[in-house]
Amino acid sequence: MPKSKGSSSKNYFYYIQRFLAQSAPAASASYTLIGGVTLFCIFGYYLDSRYDTLPWFTLFGLIIGLVIGFYELAKTLWPK
Repeated sequence: MPKSKGSSSKNYFYYIQRFLAQSAPAASASYTLIGGVTLFCIFGYYLDSRYDTLPWFTLFGLIIGLVIGFYELAKTLWPK
């Protein structure tokens, strides 16, 4: 840990900023997973209600959302 040259509040904000910068890719991937599943399920439900095919488009949307979300999560966890 570096020596504190300033006030303790400056050190606190420095470590918070560093922690947030390091966790940003993981947070982005998790939001992509949640957003992908949610949006594709809603779109699938809309298509199901429009064409009266419940639950096929909703399940298809769920699968596509999961695939996209886990792909983004894998890209974050295993960078090139």
